[in-house]
Amino acid sequence: MNRDYPLERVRNFGIIAHIDAGKTTTSERVLFYTGMTHKIGEVHEGDTVTDWMEQERERGITITAAAITCFWNPTYMPKTDTTKKVRFNIIDTPGHIDFTAEVKRSLRVLDGAVVVFDGVAGVEPQSETNWRYADESNVPRLCFINKLDRMGASFEKSYASILERLSKHAVRFQIPIGLEGDHVGVIDLLHMKAFYFDGDMGEKIRQEEIPADLLEDAKMYRAEMIEKIVENDDAQMAQYLDGKEIPIEDLKITIRKAVIANKIFPVFAGSALKNKGVQLVLDAVVDYLPSPLDMPPVKGINPDTGEEVIRHASDEEPFAALAFKLQNDPYVGQLTFFRVYSGTIEAGTYLYNSTTGKKERLGRIVRLQANEREEVKKVYAGEIAAAVGLKDALTSHTFCDETNPIVLEKIKFMEPVVSLRIEPKTKADQEKMGMALRKLANEDPTFKISTNSETGETIISGMGELHLEIMVERMKREFTVEANVGEPQVAYRETILGTAEAEYKYIKQTGGKGQYGHVKLNLKPMEPWPEGEKIPKTTKRYDDFEFVNSIKGGVIPNEFIPAVEKGVHEAMDRGIVAGFKMVNISCELTYGSYHDVDSSEIAYKIAASQAFQDAAKRARPVILEPIMRLEVVAPEKYMGDINGSIASKRGQVEGSEPKGQVLAIHAKVPLSEMFGYTTQLRSMTSGQGSAMMEFDHYEVVPANVALEIAEKRK
Repeated sequence: MNRDYPLERVRNFGIIAHIDAGKTTTSERVLFYTGMTHKIGEVHEGDTVTDWMEQERERGITITAAAITCFWNPTYMPKTDTTKKVRFNIIDTPGHIDFTAEVKRSLRVLDGAVVVFDGVAGVEPQSETNWRYADESNVPRLCFINKLDRMGASFEKSYASILERLSKHAVRFQIPIGLEGDHVGVIDLLHMKAFYFDGDMGEKIRQEEIPADLLEDAKMYRAEMIEKIVENDDAQMAQYLDGKEIPIEDLKITIRKAVIANKIFPVFAGSALKNKGVQLVLDAVVDYLPSPLDMPPVKGINPDTGEEVIRHASDEEPFAALAFKLQNDPYVGQLTFFRVYSGTIEAGTYLYNSTTGKKERLGRIVRLQANEREEVKKVYAGEIAAAVGLKDALTSHTFCDETNPIVLEKIKFMEPVVSLRIEPKTKADQEKMGMALRKLANEDPTFKISTNSETGETIISGMGELHLEIMVERMKREFTVEANVGEPQVAYRETILGTAEAEYKYIKQTGGKGQYGHVKLNLKPMEPWPEGEKIPKTTKRYDDFEFVNSIKGGVIPNEFIPAVEKGVHEAMDRGIVAGFKMVNISCELTYGSYHDVDSSEIAYKIAASQAFQDAAKRARPVILEPIMRLEVVAPEKYMGDINGSIASKRGQVEGSEPKGQVLAIHAKVPLSEMFGYTTQLRSMTSGQGSAMMEFDHYEVVPANVALEIAEKRK
């Protein structure tokens, strides 16, 4: 069985944006125009394909990333010419900050993205976060300024906000014909044609000459665009400077190279809701976004040798794939979404998981059309599919050919900042709750479960109040578990600001074999590792902890060193000031001793734990709190009250900017002060204000607040 689509005609891309910019509406148009649906679903009517969870339809927001496979015949091809059809694997991602992990993991496995912007608001906070994630993953992007039919829409202001806040490499490829109620079509600057979208659903594309009143603007913007394009090709730059007209096909080749290299981000215009402009964006996906063949080979580590290995996007190379998402399906059980980077895999064969070293039978493979499934027998390089019923696979696990092992780089997720106490309502709920929480935590790496060792209570942690609220709701609906939840709590941390040394000998004689462990530790704040410098074998670095083994002459045998590290790591789980988890600490093991008979792992673990606690008490321990980046949007007349409310919450206003008819305030505020802020803001602004918050960094808590926190914990 051969692949039905050559790799050069495959596009794996995501649709990303700030909440309410029109992402899902755009995705629904894509499905309609590609023939996957015969009716367009609308978010406000709750019948969209990609927002298929009940909570998504009720709230009108996207919560989970939905994967869709569809096919597109570019509009400039005769509809009968199927040889040019392109397969799209699209992921519609959430825009709400609490579900930001979905965007991050999707961008890790995609080759390109269409970034949707609200034509009234322009760049919004989550647009910036998503753009940053795309930068981290080097994902080529197209921009679509949507909602140009709305009151207050401005293509030029939105375009200026992209240039100012995201990238100077954004380039106008279109301008709108009319705005607000007069928005009737777009002008394509490359072809210098006006495009109108007729028919009930804008499915009939009409090409005309540019209206006389827009011709001068179009010529000016085209010259600007050509200049930005030819900067990426010396031969074309010479032609341009000689005043020669460069053929459109040649320009397209240069644009494609520049887009793939992230040197150009083409900007398009339209209104998905009013069915204008979406088809031309799909043409641009074909023309400019990369196929898997255009992407650099994926890098990984050989787990047996530790050496770097690369895999090219080819069916002939050994199989390598990354699991990027788990989803609990009510009909078929657990779905494990994976992106194949190289080689092929067939249903019915065994799948080797190089992260765990285990093999599992791959019973069924499905391709997803949002919540519909299509069974496939074989998956090829560059494709995205889902495995049914894998038991041991988790997000970031690598699947590969057992005889050619590779472990691909893991997806890094942010730590949760809000916690809740949760308890089952009845005895029957108790057993089901553990299983439900485990499944939800497997699906979402930013959702964590822990147990309070003193009270035995179950604590769930996530990215925000909405995130936890939806998880509790999903537990109730999908797993029929009723639970009581406590008040939201802030995920405080502790660290040290100074240095200290401590020595501890653990000796226990109880007749017969005794216990002996002796260590000397040096603690200091963990510093970023100098760029380009290799980490020595004696140093182990984690995200929030560093362990340095400086033992000379074997005064502690090597087999006990991991026990010392483990003792320190476990001691960090309970901080000195108020019992919060400790982070960003560098611990050096400098000296110790051992006993031929009595030394044991447990003795060194206890000695290390005690020495760590003694040193940490003298190393200026402090409490850290999460600081959030806040954007409040409201009419200008409420700005005085809003600024006052931010100041009263220990917040710092960093600036403001006009957005259409309203003003946006940017501030940094401690999370602990922000619970219930949305309700306060509504009453303060007569329901006209909205707030958006995302985690920014951890900061030392002021002494008076630290005292209150410590008192509450007692």
